[in-house]
Amino acid sequence: MTESRPPRPTLAQIAELAGVSISTVSKVLNGRDDVSRDTRAKVDTALRQHHYVRRGTPAPEPTARTVDLVLSGLDGSWPASVASGMEAAAYEAGVHVAISVARSSTAATNHRAQDWVDRILERGSAGVVLGLIEPTRDQLGRLAQARVPCVVIDPLSDPPPDVLSVGTTNWAGAYEATSHLLRRGHRRVALVTGPPQHLYSRARLAGYRSALAAAGVEVDPAEIRHGTYDRASGAEQVRALLARPTPPTALFICSDHMAIGGYEAIAEAGLRVPEDISVVGFDDLPEARWVSPALTTVRQPLKEMGGSALRTLVRLMNGEELESPRVELATTLVVRNSTAQASA
Repeated sequence: MTESRPPRPTLAQIAELAGVSISTVSKVLNGRDDVSRDTRAKVDTALRQHHYVRRGTPAPEPTARTVDLVLSGLDGSWPASVASGMEAAAYEAGVHVAISVARSSTAATNHRAQDWVDRILERGSAGVVLGLIEPTRDQLGRLAQARVPCVVIDPLSDPPPDVLSVGTTNWAGAYEATSHLLRRGHRRVALVTGPPQHLYSRARLAGYRSALAAAGVEVDPAEIRHGTYDRASGAEQVRALLARPTPPTALFICSDHMAIGGYEAIAEAGLRVPEDISVVGFDDLPEARWVSPALTTVRQPLKEMGGSALRTLVRLMNGEELESPRVELATTLVVRNSTAQASA
């Protein structure tokens, strides 16, 4: 006599045992990531107790092909452009992208507040892309211990040799921007850049210096100003430059956001762009086309950077060995209406 198998448990029975809704059980079975860790654990326990087995081929691990994009913030066009390029590449690669913001651990409790690494490990993500974030040694070590590969976009400082990064040719972009102003007859070309400790700030400063040296123009340290890559900072630094006894006739501002702030300071001084002073930015964000006059700027291929970072991460997830720890994408000078020939 053949022994009959016990009936397959229903989703309702699983839900009742776990104390959740039927839809929550369905989400767990289908690998959805919008279920908390505790709830997922309850459902998994109920499934094991009922010896629940899905019909057909077992589903893959719920988050085995989910990667995280962790950003320093979500405001502005930079993160949107990078996320757009990464999402398009992820779709082609058949992986999912979760986006979050890195926040400092400031919880006033006896327990260490969760940082972005905690959240990634809790979700079981297969890899992570960091945008404008400088990970600590501890954070990188925890990722490595959990075998979670990591790729950094625009690292703020030189990453360790075993951490891959994606960026742009910052030196070349700054050289081309400064040379453009020099070719238009400007000899008092001031620079507004970011924090001096940042890797790409140093590269842009070096490109600016090299272009001046190649043209036989002496670098004036007083015409080099460091801001914080935001609009208010750009306005502040440009005001300081315009207040000099002999103000510059051209500005290379290493951020479109700062350049827009610079426009405000120029207007406050009763000057016009480009009739009285020429301006070149860096990034080619959508805002560069919206201002008047449209901003000449160095195009940083942000969408391509996001896509390249995702493809690099997938190769790491697949165990491939990469030829170089650094991917650099070319910048391009986009000439619009904010630069003119220097007046006699």
